[in-house]
Amino acid sequence: MTVSAIPESAIRVRDLEKSYKDLHVLRGVGFDVARGSIFALLGSNGSGKTTVVKIMSTLLKADAGSVNVHGHDVATHPAKVREAISLTGQFAAVDEMLSGQENLVLIARLRHLKNPGKIADNMLRRFSLVDVGVRKVSTYSGGMRRRLDIAMSLIGNPPIIFLDEPTTGLDPQARIEVWQAVKKLADQGTTVLLTTQYLEEAEQLADRIAILHRGRIIVDGTLTELKQLLPPAKVQYVEKQPTLEDVFFAIVGADDENGDSGEDSDAETTETLARTSD
Repeated sequence: MTVSAIPESAIRVRDLEKSYKDLHVLRGVGFDVARGSIFALLGSNGSGKTTVVKIMSTLLKADAGSVNVHGHDVATHPAKVREAISLTGQFAAVDEMLSGQENLVLIARLRHLKNPGKIADNMLRRFSLVDVGVRKVSTYSGGMRRRLDIAMSLIGNPPIIFLDEPTTGLDPQARIEVWQAVKKLADQGTTVLLTTQYLEEAEQLADRIAILHRGRIIVDGTLTELKQLLPPAKVQYVEKQPTLEDVFFAIVGADDENGDSGEDSDAETTETLARTSD
C-alpha cells in the first residue's frame, strides 16, 4: 500500500520478482525514491532487502519487473547505472593496513580522478576524520571505520548511494555517528537508499519508509503517514524515567570525534559514577 504520491524519482522499481529455485524472495516489489531524499527499506532478516539492493546495483538480474536508477534501466544500461551509484555493504570494505587517507587516495586513483590527495583531505574533513587520517584503520573504532567506508563510496560524487544495513554490529555511539553522516549526505543533495532491520534507524533517518515483508511491500509512506494507519494510543501521565540511551551517554560522555578513550576518560567516568552515588 502506497500512502501518498512521490515527487520526481531518482529510483523507480516496478513489479520486481526474484526466486531461487522454489524460494520466492521477491513477489512484485515496487516503490519510488525521490531525488535528494533518504528512503528506508525496512524488513526483518530474510525479507529480501539485500536482494533488492543487488538488483538495483546491477549485481543480480531480476526474474521479472523493471528498475530505473538515475534515468537508466538496470537491465539495458547497467554501465550507466553503475556510473551513477555507489554501494556500501553490511561490513566496512576498508584496508586495515593502510591509513584512512591512504584508503581514500587509493579509491580516487582507481577511479582515475585528478588530485587524489586533495580529494582524500576533503573527505576526511567532510566526515570528521582529519585527526585520525594518518592512523592505520586497524586502530579505528567501528563508527570511524564505517564513516571512512561511506566516504570512500562517495569519491567521485555519485548522485545515489545504497547503504545495505550500514550500522550492523555497531555500538550505540557508533550508530549515531553513522546516522549523522547519512543525514549530511541528504542535506548535500545525495539520494540515499538504506536497508535496515532497526525500527529506530528508519524512524530517525528516513523521509520515507517502505516495509518489505515476505517478498512484498506491505506499506510505503512517510513516518507521519504510517503512524496514521493505527488508532491513537491512550496516554497515561506518569513520571518519565531515563532511557538506557540517556544513562549510557550520561556515563560515557560526549567523546571527541576520534572516538578515543584513555585514562582521562576513565577518570571522568569514575567521577561521574561517584557523583551519581552521592
